[in-house]
Amino acid sequence: MADQPTSVPEQVAGPRRLVLNLGPQHPSTHGVLRLIAELDGEVIVQADCEIGYLHTGIEKEFEQKLYQQGVTCTDRVDYLAPLSNNLCYCLAVERLLGLEIPPRAQWMRVLLTELTRLNSHLVWLGTHALDVGAMSVFLYCFREREDLLRIFEMFSGQRMMTSYFRIGGLALEPPRGWQQAVRAFIAALPGRMDEYEDLLTQNPIWLRRTKGVGWMSLEDMLDYGVTGPMLRAAGLAWDIRKAEPYSSYDQFDFEIPTRAEGDVYARYEVRLEEMRQSTRIVRQALEGMPEGPWKADAPHVVLPDREKMKTQMEALIYHFKIVTEGFRVPAGEVYQVIESPRGELGYYVVSDGGAKPYRVHVRGPSFGNLQALPKMIQGRILADTVAVMGSLDFVLGDTDR
Repeated sequence: MADQPTSVPEQVAGPRRLVLNLGPQHPSTHGVLRLIAELDGEVIVQADCEIGYLHTGIEKEFEQKLYQQGVTCTDRVDYLAPLSNNLCYCLAVERLLGLEIPPRAQWMRVLLTELTRLNSHLVWLGTHALDVGAMSVFLYCFREREDLLRIFEMFSGQRMMTSYFRIGGLALEPPRGWQQAVRAFIAALPGRMDEYEDLLTQNPIWLRRTKGVGWMSLEDMLDYGVTGPMLRAAGLAWDIRKAEPYSSYDQFDFEIPTRAEGDVYARYEVRLEEMRQSTRIVRQALEGMPEGPWKADAPHVVLPDREKMKTQMEALIYHFKIVTEGFRVPAGEVYQVIESPRGELGYYVVSDGGAKPYRVHVRGPSFGNLQALPKMIQGRILADTVAVMGSLDFVLGDTDR
């Protein structure tokens, strides 16, 4: 077990205390977060997070949009993992509809959400290393991220806000040549990851800035609602993809990386290994991709093919009605969870039987993870705060919505 943080200094006279604002524009806050830290010299006596600077009202927006239009809102919840949010929302609505998704669409969803996990972890590693002073790693990670964004653009026409998953399957048929692009990226990535590790894993500065820093017990993490890599870095092998498989994840062979130390360095190790496991999953999806349709046979929910819409009156009518009126979803409620790059992502969707959701609530993992920050940095020096914040990998859109 890593060393626990130093004890909080005893109360001292007021003039020695300094209240310092980090953010909401400070680059190390990874978004518009305001951290109010009370300092005794360099040591943080207590801290408080102020969120809400990025609140967009997305959950309320769902209520004003048809179910299929809601997919565009999900991209903006967590802008580093848009396809993960696409997937969770679509799975929730499909459960309400009782809709069966073809195997090819399920496997394609798995492949693309794992590429999204890689994309998110690359941004995390590059910015986290930059926070601690390692600029080369930032440039290397964004080199690989650019390749991923080109792949997403190939599929959807968009680099970030892809909206590629749809209720019932995929938005478009996978493009020609996607296998070669994904295969080339997956073949090159392991060697690139070795470069990251050569630069960081045994680097004495990196070790001093991360080992034993930001420690928190597993029990406290569970109390605070922490999930994802942070929880696994504290020793708990909990991953929704294994515990409650969805979208055919039970057909893939992969491991759940864990560490026992529960500090910043352990989170770094877990996320690096997660990237290797995601590469493994993508390779399996690439090699075993089933044949067949890429969307469900549900003409009242899924838009017909363009050619049918132009040549068959029935298909034209379905297209017109879905686009203008949407489709009705049976009354009920469902809570769907998936494993996003940051942890447990949940969508609670309530239907009153109409064509628009009655209520949508997002359980964003960043919100639970960020709650633990004040306790993690209490008693640490100010410089440690930047390293700890980077290790949380929170996204403020995912926190505020």
